[in-house]
Amino acid sequence: MHPYALEEFSDAEVSILRRYFTNLEGPVFALVNLPEVVKGALFARYSRSSKSLRRLFLDEFVGDLDLSGDVELDATMGLGRADELYQRIFYEYGDDSVAQLGGVHLACEQSSNLLTKVLERGRLMSYLEQSTRYLGYDRRLSNGHYRFYRDHDLLESRFGARYVGEMDRMFDVYGELLPLMTDFIATKYPKTAADTDFVYRQATRAKALDAVRGLLPASALSNLGIYASGQAFEGLLLRMRAHALPEVRTYADLMYDELIKVIPSFLKRVNVPERGGVWTSYLANTRSATKALLRELFDEVDEAPGESVRLVGFDPAGETRVLEAIVFAQGGVSNDEAQRRVATLSHLDRQRLLNAYVGERANRRHRPGRALERTDYRFELVTDYGAFRDLQRHRLLTIEWQPLTVELGFDVPELVREAGLAGRFEESLERSAELYYDLRDDFPEQAQYAVALAFRIRYVMQMNAREAMHLIELRSGPQGHPSYRRVAHEMARLIDVQAGHHALAGAMSYVDFSDTDLERLAAERAAERARALRQ
Repeated sequence: MHPYALEEFSDAEVSILRRYFTNLEGPVFALVNLPEVVKGALFARYSRSSKSLRRLFLDEFVGDLDLSGDVELDATMGLGRADELYQRIFYEYGDDSVAQLGGVHLACEQSSNLLTKVLERGRLMSYLEQSTRYLGYDRRLSNGHYRFYRDHDLLESRFGARYVGEMDRMFDVYGELLPLMTDFIATKYPKTAADTDFVYRQATRAKALDAVRGLLPASALSNLGIYASGQAFEGLLLRMRAHALPEVRTYADLMYDELIKVIPSFLKRVNVPERGGVWTSYLANTRSATKALLRELFDEVDEAPGESVRLVGFDPAGETRVLEAIVFAQGGVSNDEAQRRVATLSHLDRQRLLNAYVGERANRRHRPGRALERTDYRFELVTDYGAFRDLQRHRLLTIEWQPLTVELGFDVPELVREAGLAGRFEESLERSAELYYDLRDDFPEQAQYAVALAFRIRYVMQMNAREAMHLIELRSGPQGHPSYRRVAHEMARLIDVQAGHHALAGAMSYVDFSDTDLERLAAERAAERARALRQ
């Protein structure tokens, strides 16, 4: 028995869906036979809808498409002829680069928050995940269950009934506090004449959802859209099959079954014992051997820090390295000569050179070139899991995170305290911690499902200065969640003050330190103006 809720469609709906989706029952399926722009639009809408992708397609997209020419298609049957063609090309050229040229849009539904972090780890992939900021988790699935993952082994154990009961209680408290927070926010930030009812309602609801999302457990389900090449999917599947969490390994098989219907030859090696099998074993064995050796070498240490952002690694001469990279790329000289020339520059000339390279940035998307990749920063962070979820999606950097536990404590949003709801909030988190501790010995991996998103996790993010500019400017925006805005502000401060990279910090001119009340208000106003222009 699998833990996923099944969708039901009428015969007429099935006749449409079978042309474009490789699976009409399970949580994983690929999109085919549709224009790229339609697949992209579907995934974009997906991230802010509570509907499944197939239902969203039927309700909001079918009416705008000409489907008459696709009557004879049946995507659920696979693509045998494509397999023959790819096999011939693949073996003729014999190069992994061939697998970089075929991509798939894959929908991954009913995935726990632990699984989504695994799915989103690959650098060369594109993702859109259902947002806790726009969608309430107080609604149940079609089978009457709350939206949390039900691990088979856990449910069959002596903890099964308790696990389901405690998860239900966590969702109950979330559903209880959400309207109370919404009412409090409406009182604290009254509607002005400048905003329509719709804009104001969207902004206040987003803030309320932000405030209570920490009550949700890591088992909470999400929908995720992925676009990637065959090579990227191959790497992801191999990593997933070596993962310690059973849900991840099971989901890898579901993904494989759908992907081979679309890009079969690109994934041939995954199931070959002497290729994919050996690779997966290597990943699993090195992880378990390393953990065993660490237990042998070191005693456990109890640490319970609060939220923190620490700059633990940087090059004091980082700005000099960036200037050398600028001179090398555009000066037509060797690396040694670039170093010599930069060494002769006065402080004023060094600033002039960096200013010229950065230029006049009209917006945060105007970023200077790759010379800024010559120096990097390593940050150690302790934040609530909710903030980690958002920051982890940045892929052009190195990020490593520790298992989710309750050992580092939790954060209660100040807004929740102001509303007088901290007691109820903390009571739910304490029950989450008790369940985690009781599960940990028998189910060390699955115990993470019990941990609420308000609990903290420790991780590192290492990035070059160019990626730091992108991340810090984006995540400091006034529409961002307060938890990761604080992280972005502190990162910017540490680059300036601790690293002493004043010029590089100054180049990050779109870091937003402003205070804001309703984070989504400006964005909703902009969306309203865009809708008005389209009418």
